Order: sequence, then C-alpha cells, then structure tokens
Amino acid sequence: MKSENNYCESLTEYKRLKTRVVHIGDIPLGGDYPIRIQSMTTTDTLDTLGTVEQSIKMIESGSEFIRITAPSIKEAENLKNIKDELRRRGYKAPLIADIHFTPNAAELAARIVEKVRVNPGNYADKKKFQTLEYNDAEYLAELERIRERFTPLVKICKEYGTAMRIGTNHGSLSDRIMSRYGDTPLGMVESALEFLRICEDLDYHEIVLSMKASNTQVMVQAYRLLIKKMNEEGMNYPLHLGVTEAGDGEDGRIKSAVGIGTLLEDGIGDTVRVSLTEPPEFEAPVAIALVNKYSERKNHKPLPPINEVPKSPYEYSRRESFEIAGIGGDTVPKVFADYSTSGIKDYKDLSETGLNYNAETDKWFMNDISPDLLFMGDNKLPFDAPNSLKVVLNYNFWRTLEDKSIGFPYYRYSEYQNAEAKSFILNFVEINIKDVMNEDFKADDKTVFVITTDNKHGMAEERRIFFELLNKGIKNPIIIRRDYKEIDEENLRLYSATDLGALLIDGFGDGVWITVHEFNSAKPKEFINWTLFGILQATRTRISKTEYIACPSCGRTLFDLMEVTDKIRKRTEQLKGVKIAIMGCIVNGPGEMADADYGYVGSGIGKITLYRGKEVVERSLNSEYAVDKLIDLIKEDGKWIEPAQN
Repeated sequence: MKSENNYCESLTEYKRLKTRVVHIGDIPLGGDYPIRIQSMTTTDTLDTLGTVEQSIKMIESGSEFIRITAPSIKEAENLKNIKDELRRRGYKAPLIADIHFTPNAAELAARIVEKVRVNPGNYADKKKFQTLEYNDAEYLAELERIRERFTPLVKICKEYGTAMRIGTNHGSLSDRIMSRYGDTPLGMVESALEFLRICEDLDYHEIVLSMKASNTQVMVQAYRLLIKKMNEEGMNYPLHLGVTEAGDGEDGRIKSAVGIGTLLEDGIGDTVRVSLTEPPEFEAPVAIALVNKYSERKNHKPLPPINEVPKSPYEYSRRESFEIAGIGGDTVPKVFADYSTSGIKDYKDLSETGLNYNAETDKWFMNDISPDLLFMGDNKLPFDAPNSLKVVLNYNFWRTLEDKSIGFPYYRYSEYQNAEAKSFILNFVEINIKDVMNEDFKADDKTVFVITTDNKHGMAEERRIFFELLNKGIKNPIIIRRDYKEIDEENLRLYSATDLGALLIDGFGDGVWITVHEFNSAKPKEFINWTLFGILQATRTRISKTEYIACPSCGRTLFDLMEVTDKIRKRTEQLKGVKIAIMGCIVNGPGEMADADYGYVGSGIGKITLYRGKEVVERSLNSEYAVDKLIDLIKEDGKWIEPAQN
C-alpha cells in the first residue's frame, strides 16, 4: 500500500515537526523550543513535604515539569500547599495536575497549577467493557453530553492561563469510542479529537496531546495518525511522548526507547516522559539521553528524497520476503552474535550468549535468548557448532578453507558480484545506500542482505534502503546492522533500541546485528545479546520471555510497585509469551493493562483484584495471598511452566 508522507516534515532529512507554542508557566513548549523533560511524583499528594522533597529530586535530575496526581478534591486543594512550598524553596518548575474521573478536582486544580492533564477515556465516561450501539443522532447527543461536562474546565483554563494535556491512553478508551471505532489507533485519535474540537470551538488553544500505549506498535501508529488528522483539520498542537507501563530495568528502558525514539527519529515530539517502575528521579536522565541523541542530527549526510511511501505507516505489516535457510519469510527475526574481534578459544566463550556445552553428554543447551547466527570474521570456530547456529565468515577467509561447509560467506556487495566462489545455500552480502540506489543493483535467491550505514541519520538511511528495495520489488531477507563506537551500556541500550526498533516497528528487518568498538562492559557479548532480544520483544516481533506491563508509581498507588513487580517477576519469568500487568490502582487497572493475559491490580489498602484478560476473577484479595493466587490462576489455564533448576 503506497502512502504520502503526511505525518512528519521529512522521511529523509531530519527536521523537527513544527507545532504551535503552548505556555506552561515560564517554560514554553513546542515551536522551536527544546524538547522538554518531565516526570511524575509517586508520593501521596496529601503528603505535602514528601511530595515537595520528591519533586526537588526530580527537578535536580532534569525534570522541567512536575506532574502530581489529583484523584479527588482533597488532593487538588493540597496542590496549592505543594506549590507554595516549592516556590518558597526557590523551585519554579511548572506543576501539572493529573486527573482521572473527577471533573470537580480538575476544575479546582486548574486554578492552582500551570497545567492539567485529562484522560478523554474517563473524564466524562465510565468504562464497563460494554458494547454499545448508537445511531448518528444518539452519538451526537453523547458528544453534547461530553461538551457540557468538559466546557467548565476549558473556561477555567482559559481564564487562569492554565495549559491542558488531552492524554489518550490505549487501555482506557471509553466503551463509546470502542463501540464506534474499535480498539484501534483511530479510536485513540478520535477520543482526543472529540475533546480538542470542543476546545477549539471555545477558542482555547493552550493544549498538548498524547497517544500513549504499552504496545509500541499501537503507540507509534496512533501518534502518526493524530498528526495526519490534525493536518487535515488545520491543527498543529505540540505532542507529549511516552510509553505507558513500560516496566523497570533494561526492559523498561528498551521499550521506552523503541516507542519514543521511533517518533523522535522523525522529528516528532515536544516533551518526553519515560515511565519506569522505579523512583521518579531515575526517569529524567533516560529521557534526556534519548533527546540528546538528536542534538547534532541536522548536519547529517543527505539522503535521496522520497515523497511516496511504499507501505502504510499507520498499520503494522511485515515486509514480504522469501525464506533462505531459515531466515526471512514467516520466520522470526534472527539475532547475530559478533565474535570477529575477540574470537573463540573454548566452549565457555559462548556461554555469555546462552550457548552452553555439556562435555559429559556431548550436547549443547540453548535458551530462548540464544543467538541464531555467529559472525567469526577471519576466525574458525575450534569445535563443531550446535545445529541451530549458523557460522558466518568473511568471504576472503572462507574461500581459502578446504571444508567450506563449516560456515557461510560474508561479502561486500562489489565482492559478491565478482566472487570466484559462492555458497550454493546461503550468502550474506553487505549493502549500503549507494549500492541500492545504483540502477544495476541486483539480487539472487541465495542472498541475505545486510544493510549498513555510517550516516548520523542512520535509521532514516536504512529505512530509505528498505523503501528502495520495496520499489524495486526485491524480496530477499534483510539483516539490520549497526556499528557503535565509544559508547557506554546505557546509551548503547537506548540508541540501538531506537535505531533498530524504529525499523522493526514498521515491519522492516529479518534479523538484527550490533557491533561495538571500545565498549566499556564487564560482559559485552551478554549485554549486546540481551539488548537485541529485548528490542525484538519490545517491538513484538519476537517474543522470548514473559512480558510485564507495570505502571510507574504515582500518588494513587496502593502498594509498593517495585517490590511486588520484582516478586512476581522472580516467580513467573520462565513463562515465555505470557503478558502480566501489575497496576497500582483501579485508575491504571483494567483499562490500562489493555491486552495483558493477567492483571494484578490494587483495589484498596492491602487489597488486590486479579484479572484474566479484562474479566475480574478474584476481587479484594488480601495482598499477602495475591501472588500465590495469581500463580494458581496461570496454572488453572494450563500456561504454567516450572522454572528451570540451577
């Protein structure tokens, strides 16, 4: 499906999407202003000093805006005390009140803080997971009901100079929206636009929009579609980027980088919040690292322009390829491990990547995150490889071997055209933008291409290669390769998740490969391998482990999210492909966990409600028994696997 580029300034030249300026206290957002950083407190909003102290930690870690939950009138009233104490201590960061369900709290908060956030899915609607049927007149009557409920807040914001974020969450779309548009990116967009059109009718424009989801594919598609729809209606409001319920640790960082970074790569986004199930002061440094990736992006090497996109950016479809020796086609994307520099001396050298040899039984043992391809460069593997592992060697070394069956050759494109020897099964051929743009570029049915780039705008260049291959009708499998130099673990995790994830999320790529030079890591092979499998998991292109949809803590949270998440993870991490949502309160409960298989949701002090999908299974359990009950539920459904014994 061909499509015009109508969601960003350019697909080949890095440019920020130009949005209108919105004033949030003394820190303007949008336009040519820098991408702003924000985070959210996890304290009880009624705890004035606790919230102030935590806000200060967040500000000093880089947060420019501080968001605080206001679930009821009491919390909304206390925002004044929090704000006054922060100002007394010399901190001027604008405050944002986070509102769900309670228009009266929003209307009070809008008189106190610099910005309010409302969720159109639950501001004027209740979610009961009901399918509703409306004719056009009935639907218009529902919109009029929303207008009556929402208008007072808009007028207050306009009077007090308060900004507003209309923040759609994928998991909390109203029954009304779900019934009319389905559980889709379009439903997310229309949910926000219904509220936005009311604001425009009332001549109120200090608005920021967001389209957040735990599913990174849905999130990216929704933001793109929102921009397209705004363009059609003559709107250009700034965008708040975030992935909901990303989780903690490396998984939370990778998932956030995939979703947020994919949009930043195209110049989309005016403010960023990375949502981690960790203390909130840990969030801003991750967001800053993501944003800093683009500080020098404008000076990149030019790319061949493209106006017509050869596939739709608003829905996921994997690029069609044929299968060669288990790579491409309908197979999952493959993972390379690069040992070309370090070489391999013994079996134990492969254990870092989950490939373990037992000499007593003469058997290899592999886990769900063991690599599929091993690049040895100019080095032979000193023992027989496991059957599932393909060894790849530089062509000039491979052609000198008497037994060429021990590996497959790797060529530069020019080498391959003139090579005196080729594998009759599988050849890996490295290509770049110049090779592909050449009119004489060609492929055969024994070639897996490996695309590379040295451009600062590398994701866009590799995407341009995919576009050209689509236009030329070339369906060979493609491995995405990226090289990094002088990089630490944190930035490698974030940058590779963006560079590779942005392509995978659009259905591009039949494999991934990272090479790192001058890498400061205690176990570099293990780190790179974990990162690559984490990126595939975050893009939902290859599931290799349990997925945890864990909300970040906030003032509504009814238990220690970090402690409980860790407890559940330790007992369930062997359940490959199972999705478990761990939600701190009923606001972020049945709706926000969207497509999880199971939900563990705070429903009161010391009380937990368990869900199977969106269905309540056990209500108001004592928290001390809740994890065991969750395990029992998984066992009852036949999805339980006993953890491996060490």
